[in-house]
Amino acid sequence: MEKKLKDLREEYLKIPIPKELNDVVQAALNEKPRKKPRIGRNILVSAAAALLIVTASVNISPAAAKAMSDIPIVEKVIKVITFVEWKEEANNSSAVIKTPAISGLENKQLEDSLNDKYLSESKQLYKEFTDSMSKLKEGEKGNISVESGYVILTDNETILSVQRYTDTISASSSTESQFDTVDKKNEVLLTLNSLFKDDRYLQVISENIKEQMKRQMAEDPEKIYWVEDDDFTAFKGIDENQNFYINEGGKLVIAFNSYEAAPGYMGAVEFIIPTKVLSDLLVGDQYIH
Repeated sequence: MEKKLKDLREEYLKIPIPKELNDVVQAALNEKPRKKPRIGRNILVSAAAALLIVTASVNISPAAAKAMSDIPIVEKVIKVITFVEWKEEANNSSAVIKTPAISGLENKQLEDSLNDKYLSESKQLYKEFTDSMSKLKEGEKGNISVESGYVILTDNETILSVQRYTDTISASSSTESQFDTVDKKNEVLLTLNSLFKDDRYLQVISENIKEQMKRQMAEDPEKIYWVEDDDFTAFKGIDENQNFYINEGGKLVIAFNSYEAAPGYMGAVEFIIPTKVLSDLLVGDQYIH
């Protein structure tokens, strides 16, 4: 296990990353822990001096970890690790960005493409944060908070569903997420289209979500969704690129980022689609049941 993580670390570090982030990653890997230096005025120097935590923490339960340690040979373990976490605080602003990585797939093309995407997302967040800090005038406060991480939503014998999220607080707050669901047996990335026989699912799911929105608003006056027919911002329906994942119960979950289907105070919202309304449209019941 340690050798596999070491190999992953070495391979992952070959991927180009911002010079400032690369400096601190190398320092964290090669140097002994030392007292964190004081944050300076220059955000780029500050980023290079910030405390970086490089980890290879496997996201499995303690019981599973104990069970794995008792097995002499583990033939195939697909897992998600936190490869790099960096933290920065300056000008009344902060950023915490965790970059996940998937390991254990025999389909290295899929594994590499996902890990490249995760790194690219972290690089973009890093750039946006440092750009916003560099535009501040002397003594001006940024008042920005960015937190990016990931959640393993489902991890069973059949599928692995991972959510990457970014919470941003500035003048207002917002949450954006992306989801990946991998068929662990066939080692393919599932798309919404791949789950259904044809595109009839788009209308069926959209209508079910509208029904759920109206029912929730009727039951709770604090909830508001953009679903009224005469509202130009009304939710019209999903498309094939809609965020989704499959939960531990084998149910399809449709996810919306902040402001996509409801006012900002509602945050990110999700809707579990009853399998009975999808059963005639599904390719099979291997994933959704």
